[in-house]
Amino acid sequence: MERSYFATLLALILHQIDAAFWREWEMFLLPGGVQGFLVFNLLAIGVVLLGYRDVLLQTSKARGFAMVCAALGIATFLIHLCFAVFGHRAFHLPLSMAVIAACLVSAVCLLRSLRTDAQGRPRA
Repeated sequence: MERSYFATLLALILHQIDAAFWREWEMFLLPGGVQGFLVFNLLAIGVVLLGYRDVLLQTSKARGFAMVCAALGIATFLIHLCFAVFGHRAFHLPLSMAVIAACLVSAVCLLRSLRTDAQGRPRA
């Protein structure tokens, strides 16, 4: 679970760096503009970073944090897929798209590792 959590965390942080370039707060009509965007990232990144500590230490909260991290990765992909389907031009560069895809792939791997851990099978 540690590797897939880290991969999802990294993809989400990379996406938020890219999101600043694309002025994502305008896409979402966030109140407060860039300030609202920064507050959101303070909370979201703070939570997944705190969760990574719990995952590494294998605390009782690790599973819950992993589910939140995976949900954020999947939501990031789905939200941006919807924007793309409806013709929004942001995040159309190859690396932007690759980072968004990495959010999905790593999140699915994280969910699979949670399932494997819950079934008591050895992790790969």
